[in-house]
Amino acid sequence: MQYKDYYKILGVSRDAKTDDIRKAYRKLAKQYHPDVNKDAGAEEKYKEINEAYEVLKDPDKRQKYDTLGMNWQAGQDFTPPPGWQHVEFGGNMGDMGGGFSDFFQTLFGGGGSARGFGGFGDLFGGGSSGQYHHPMRQDSEADLTLKLEEAVKGGTYNLRIGTRSLKVNIPKGITEGTKLTLHGKSEGGGDLHLTIHIEPHKIYEINGHDLTREIKVPVYDAVLGKDLEVETLTGQVTLKMPPGIQDGQKLRLRGKGMPKRDGTNGDLFVRVKVEIPRHINSKQKELWEELSRLS
Repeated sequence: MQYKDYYKILGVSRDAKTDDIRKAYRKLAKQYHPDVNKDAGAEEKYKEINEAYEVLKDPDKRQKYDTLGMNWQAGQDFTPPPGWQHVEFGGNMGDMGGGFSDFFQTLFGGGGSARGFGGFGDLFGGGSSGQYHHPMRQDSEADLTLKLEEAVKGGTYNLRIGTRSLKVNIPKGITEGTKLTLHGKSEGGGDLHLTIHIEPHKIYEINGHDLTREIKVPVYDAVLGKDLEVETLTGQVTLKMPPGIQDGQKLRLRGKGMPKRDGTNGDLFVRVKVEIPRHINSKQKELWEELSRLS
């Protein structure tokens, strides 16, 4: 049989981290998936990519594979070293959508029932339930961008993936970067991993469940203090601004931010922008000069 260089198949170095291996696998799997790539040889390439990932993603299997050394070259005739003990997966390789290569089966064994096969669960979104998942099943990723108001109230939204339209239930108060998993909704038959994004808002800055907005106040109000009328997500409230507030200082309105899943809310921060008059008349100038002498 021929030696298979799994690192070369995935295009990663021998000291690649698990995350790098996973990223390389996902990129190649999408490129060569038979549902997407109809070129001759794409299906065999896809199986080869899955076989390489099956070994390199698992620390134990990867270590045993690495013990073969670095002297082998892809395509060379290969015979296991004397005393080589393969790893029993407990799966019937012949039933796995065409099976793994002779090289794989020689090193890692076979036999048993497909139900006991360990390895494809986390690869194709099945967890560790032990249920068999066909190796052609493929997870996918997508993004959904919401307006702030939509993220606040939640609800059902339509998501267009290729030629398919999906309805997605969004919990209220969902935040930027939240990931949702839609089981079985990938075009490849696996899970769809959905990342939520929130559009920039013309009034509010968004930081998790907290919001920040800016309010401009005249300099005399900043000096003397004043009650401010502030528009929030749930209506207008009165905020007491203390005398002597400084430009850029923030005041907090507790519980006036984004809703959380536990029933509470984040906070709304009001950033004060003190406005200095650009033009003053003669009377105003006299008053400012008087204030200057008094201070």
